[in-house]
Amino acid sequence: MNILFVHQNFPGQFPHLAPELVRRGHRCHALTDAKNDRASPIPTWRYRFAPEPVDPRATRLGRNYTTMSDRGVAAARAAQAIRDREGFSPDVIIGHSGWGETLFLKEVWPQAKLLVYSEFYYRGIGLDVGFDPEFSPGGFDQVMISQGRAAHLGQALIHADRALAPTRWQASTLPPLLQPMTEVIFDGVDTDLVRPDPAAALTLPGGQVIRAGDEVLTFVNRNLEPYRGYHIFMRMLPEVMKARPAAQVVVVGGDEVSYGATPPGAKGWKDVFLNEVKDRLDLSRLHFTGKLPYPDYLRLMQISRVHAYLTYPFVLSWSMVEAMAAGALVVGSRTAPVEEMIRHDETGLLVDFFDLDAWARQITECLADPARFDRIRQAARRHVAENYDLTRICLPRQVALVESLAP
Repeated sequence: MNILFVHQNFPGQFPHLAPELVRRGHRCHALTDAKNDRASPIPTWRYRFAPEPVDPRATRLGRNYTTMSDRGVAAARAAQAIRDREGFSPDVIIGHSGWGETLFLKEVWPQAKLLVYSEFYYRGIGLDVGFDPEFSPGGFDQVMISQGRAAHLGQALIHADRALAPTRWQASTLPPLLQPMTEVIFDGVDTDLVRPDPAAALTLPGGQVIRAGDEVLTFVNRNLEPYRGYHIFMRMLPEVMKARPAAQVVVVGGDEVSYGATPPGAKGWKDVFLNEVKDRLDLSRLHFTGKLPYPDYLRLMQISRVHAYLTYPFVLSWSMVEAMAAGALVVGSRTAPVEEMIRHDETGLLVDFFDLDAWARQITECLADPARFDRIRQAARRHVAENYDLTRICLPRQVALVESLAP
């Protein structure tokens, strides 16, 4: 088949699927934003998207749809040019619903089957909005804004032939009418690569070397922000560091905002919450690495004695599942995305998202007596290997879904 991947940050969620389809004899191409500089072995076309500033007074609840549909128009015009110039006609188009790129591609290639990756469907009530009153009060205006953000997601799915969601909980955020068209297949973890390593070592930014077996607490996210519980982690940290005077704490993530609002007067949340508690911390044992190259991040997960992971009811982070596969003990928030992966006291430990005392107490116990929790680490590793392994489980199912769309 001719297969076209469309993703503004290609390869995005498809770094393994596209090469595997090529290996199986299909002809794959990609269409991505011209600003995307990520490398890929897949032949790639680019579209240019320079959105006009959106006037919220004029667009009101449609401001999000305005931006996303404009990107969809840019992608469709590029697709039309590719069709006319190259004579390219895909049998299957695979895209992400989140940025509007797939909205008008069936107008260019009506005969193509469209598979949409559906990561999350915004809803006014019951998910992230209003979950954390400190940063998302959840008033009726916010409820309507969030519901309005789903307009382009619904349109993308209505025009698709099939949808793909990475977890059952994320699929459950879709309207009931759209759930039957959705296949649940996790992105996959290479458990041959992501595995415990008793010889793992990593040099921290200050020059200190940490090794597997050391008393290390980790916290990892793309960006440090309330949606991922950074404020909860920092606020419970003084008690943990006081109780465990030898513990090293490593925090990985950028100082930008991926989800939610930016803090007043700052580009990100890192220093907002650090400044709130730094007078009660031993800063010589607290290490901020920024964003890490993947090999360094993997070594850190192999070293971690305890890995704290928190999230609003929102998209689950790959890092949590990779931490389980690498042998770290995950202490996670008792929120629906995490509860799908972790059974308390079996494959990890769960704590109420907002309970600072419980977080400090649980993490202190885990740091103090790692042998007591070895059975959980081993069970978590098995759970990921048996259910979410990339090459043996997830990738074959993804390929089968794509090939089922063959004309």
